[in-house]
Amino acid sequence: MKEILLIGDGGHSKSVIDVLEQESQFKIAGIVGNSKSIGSIILGYKVIGDDSDIDKLSKMYQYAIIAVGQIHTPETRIKIFNLLMKSGFILPSIISPRSYVSKHAIIGSGSIIMHDVIVNANVVIGDNCIINSKVLIEHDSIIHNHCHISTSATINGNVEVGEGSFVGSGAVTNNSIIIKKNSFIKAGALVK
Repeated sequence: MKEILLIGDGGHSKSVIDVLEQESQFKIAGIVGNSKSIGSIILGYKVIGDDSDIDKLSKMYQYAIIAVGQIHTPETRIKIFNLLMKSGFILPSIISPRSYVSKHAIIGSGSIIMHDVIVNANVVIGDNCIINSKVLIEHDSIIHNHCHISTSATINGNVEVGEGSFVGSGAVTNNSIIIKKNSFIKAGALVK
């Protein structure tokens, strides 16, 4: 089984661990966190380094996934994504076996589809996105790079979500709208 590093040791990393364990495509080799957490254990996996160890770890491991969440800004995830790409890591797309992703959808590098998500036909999800638990993304929608679609949000048909955007829990979009780059949509909002 291929080994993968998790980059991030906060709350979101626990959800990523759970998806990876159920997906059974990768064995978690360890976690890269902050320097204060090195040596600690998260759900049975050791924090083996911090950001300063990325280059060294890239010579030992081929695959990595970003396990840092995103609420107010995508900047941390973008910085890590660029660092990992520069270091030569492969960032696979990770899809929970409890989710449905149409064979006619495209999922970008380093994006994760959490539990109980539905991604319908002709959807494009960019790189480094979090599609969180119970999200529905309808046909012909585009989620650009570095977005977080939070729990139970609904992206209706033919919607374009601009790069770096956050769509809060339970938010619902109308059909055929464009959400601008770096937008912040509050939880429960109706986006017209």
